[in-house]
Amino acid sequence: MPTEIVILGMLKALVEVAGLMLLLRGGMWLFGPRARKGNFVYDILTIGALPFINFARAISPRMLRDDYMPALAFLLLLALWIALGLGQQSLCVARALKCV
Repeated sequence: MPTEIVILGMLKALVEVAGLMLLLRGGMWLFGPRARKGNFVYDILTIGALPFINFARAISPRMLRDDYMPALAFLLLLALWIALGLGQQSLCVARALKCV
């Protein structure tokens, strides 16, 4: 398999992991502040998702509240995941390969 397709596949997998971290963190958020405070799993998910939340904060306008940053980060990761999938698929079609 060509290197470009493998690299896009690895990047897509990393974006999936980051998106799942944000989803799980949001699911734990629903249980309330007592469930999150001092929770080891929530802290690990926060550490993993923090670079994407900070990136969303950096590119968003100042009038957006910080409460919305994890949702914005998830939407950005979703758009990136779709773009990587389309890029990988177009490379597979251009090279007449069957990629799964």
